[in-house]
Amino acid sequence: MSATEYTVDLRDIRFVLFEQLKVQEQLKVVPRYADFDLDTYNTMLDAAYDVARKNLASCNKAGDRVGCKLDSEGNVTTPPGFKEAYAALAEAGLLSSAFPQDLGGLGLPHAVDAAIHEMLTGANTAFSIYSGLTRAAANLLATHYTPQWLKDIVIPKMISGEWAGTMCLTEAGAGSAVGDNRCRALPTGEPGVYELTGEKVFISGGDNNFTSNIVHLVLARTPDAPNGTAGLSIFLVPKYHIDAEGNLGERNDAKVVGIEHKMGINGSATCTIALGANGPCKGYLLGKEREGMKIMFHMMNEARIGVGVQSVALASAAHRNAVSYAKDRIQGQSIERFADGDAPRVSINQHPDVRRNLLFQKAHIDTMRSLIYTVANRLDRATFGAEDEREYLLGLVELMTPIVKSHCSDVGFDVVSAALQTFGGYGYIGEYPVEQHLRDQRISAIYEGTNGIQAMDLLGRKMRKGSGVLFMTWLNECNEELETARSSGAFNEEVALLEKARDQLGQTAMHLGGLGMQGNLKGAMVHASPFLTMFGTVVLGLHALWQARIAHEALNNGASGEDAKFYRGKLANVRFYCKTILPRATSLSKSIQSGDESPLEDGLFE
Repeated sequence: MSATEYTVDLRDIRFVLFEQLKVQEQLKVVPRYADFDLDTYNTMLDAAYDVARKNLASCNKAGDRVGCKLDSEGNVTTPPGFKEAYAALAEAGLLSSAFPQDLGGLGLPHAVDAAIHEMLTGANTAFSIYSGLTRAAANLLATHYTPQWLKDIVIPKMISGEWAGTMCLTEAGAGSAVGDNRCRALPTGEPGVYELTGEKVFISGGDNNFTSNIVHLVLARTPDAPNGTAGLSIFLVPKYHIDAEGNLGERNDAKVVGIEHKMGINGSATCTIALGANGPCKGYLLGKEREGMKIMFHMMNEARIGVGVQSVALASAAHRNAVSYAKDRIQGQSIERFADGDAPRVSINQHPDVRRNLLFQKAHIDTMRSLIYTVANRLDRATFGAEDEREYLLGLVELMTPIVKSHCSDVGFDVVSAALQTFGGYGYIGEYPVEQHLRDQRISAIYEGTNGIQAMDLLGRKMRKGSGVLFMTWLNECNEELETARSSGAFNEEVALLEKARDQLGQTAMHLGGLGMQGNLKGAMVHASPFLTMFGTVVLGLHALWQARIAHEALNNGASGEDAKFYRGKLANVRFYCKTILPRATSLSKSIQSGDESPLEDGLFE
C-alpha cells in the first residue's frame, strides 16, 4: 500500500460486525434478515470495497481540484468521473443497500449498510453526499406522510439512480434557527399542490449532471402559519415537473443561482436555490400542514448518524495513509542511538512519539466504528425485531445520536489532524491526500445541526427525558459491561478507571440538572458542549473495553498469526485509551462543576 492509495480496515469492520455484534446470528431471527448469512454479508462488503476503490477513489482528487461548475441556466456540472461513479454505484445496488427488497433495494441491515457507506465515504466524501442525501430522502418519502402516487413514482427512480434527492432547510439569515425560515407556500386550489417562493442556501448536492431529475424536500410556511418550527410544512419540489405516470415535463422554477466555494468537499455542489423567482414553483405537500419538522426528523436523524459514518471513514482513510507513510519514511536514528551520527537511519514508525500519535488515531477510530455500528444495529433490532425490546433500544439510539454526530465529528477531525502530523511537512501539501481529508472532515461538526446544537439537545432534551430514563438505561448497560469485564480478571485497572469516569459523569449530570432546576438554564447550557465531550469520551472508553474483552477471549482460545496481532492491538487500545485519553473526562468534570460562568458576563462580546 502506498500513502496515496485508498484502503480500508476490512479486518476491523468484520470484527465489529461479526465478532462483536454478531449480526449474522443476532439478526437471523428477524424475518426481514432471515435470508442473509455471513457469506452474503462478506460478499456485499467486498463488492462495496471494490466500487469504492475503483470508481470513487479514482475521482476523489479531481473532485477536490476541479470542483463543480454552474451554467447560466442553473445547471451544475460535477467533476470528471462523478457521473460514471454514480452509475457504478447504482449498478451495484449500493444506492439502495438498506432499502426494503419489495421496493427494489437489497434490504441489508443498517449496521452492514453503515460499513458499506464507511467505505464509499472514505473513498470520496464529496461524491457520497449526493448518494447519501438521495437515500435519506427516499427513506423519508417511504413513510406514510407521502401520497401513494408520489411513492410509486419517485422512490423507484431514486433507488435505481435515475433521480436524486436533497434536503432544503437552511435560509440566509436563519441558518441553524430553522424556525426563522421565511420561504412561503400558497395553495393552488389543486389538492395537495402549492406554489413556493423563497430561497434556500447551503443545499448539499443541490444539482448534478448524472440524474435526469432531482426532488427537493423543502420546508416552507403556509398562509396564517404560526412563527417558529411549529408553523413549517414540508413539500416535495421536483426540478422537472412530473405527471401521474412519472413522465418528465417542463422545468419547475426551482433553480440553482449559485454554488459556494468551500474549504472542502468541493466535488459536492453546495447550492443556493431560488424558488418561484421567475415563474411558478410547484410543490407537493407531505403529510399535513405544519407537520414539516416532525416529518423532516425522519431524514435528519439518519443524516446525523451519516455524519458519524463520514467522520470515522475519513479518520480511517487518513490513518491508514499515515501508517503506510510511517513505515516507509526513513528519518533519524533510533532513540537509543540518537547521538550517534553514524547510526543507521530508521523508519519513523520506530520513533516513540510517532507511535503514540498512531495509537491515538487507532484507538479513536476503532471505538468510533464500534459505537456507530452498534447504534445502527440497535436501530435494526428496534425497527424490525421483538416488540418488547423496541422502546429500550430506541431510547439508546436517541441518546447516542448526538454523541455519534458531535463527538465522532470532533474526534474524527482530531484524528485526521494527528494523521497529517505523522507526515510532517508533506502532510500539509497536496502530494498526499491527508490535507484534503482534513478539509473535507471539518464540515462534519457544522452541518446536520452544529455540534453546539447537538450538545444542547443532549443536555436539554435527551438527558431530561422521562426524568432521566434514557441516561439511567445507558448507565445500566455501562454497569453490565464493567461487571462482565471485571469477571474476566484481565482488565481490573481499566475497569477501575472507567468506573471512576462513570461516577464523575453521573455527578456532572446531576450538577447540571440542579442548575436547570434552579432556573439557571444559561449556567447549565454554557457547559453543554463540554458535557457532550465528556459523555462521548466515557462512551468510547466502554467500547474499547468491550472490544478488548472479545480480543482477550480470542487470544485465550488460541488465535495466532495475523489474528493474534490484530487482537493484541485491541488490548493496546484499551490500555492507551483508559490511561491516556479517558483522563480528559476527569478534567472536564472538574471544569463543568467549577461553576464558572465567565462567558456569560455582560458586555464581554457586545
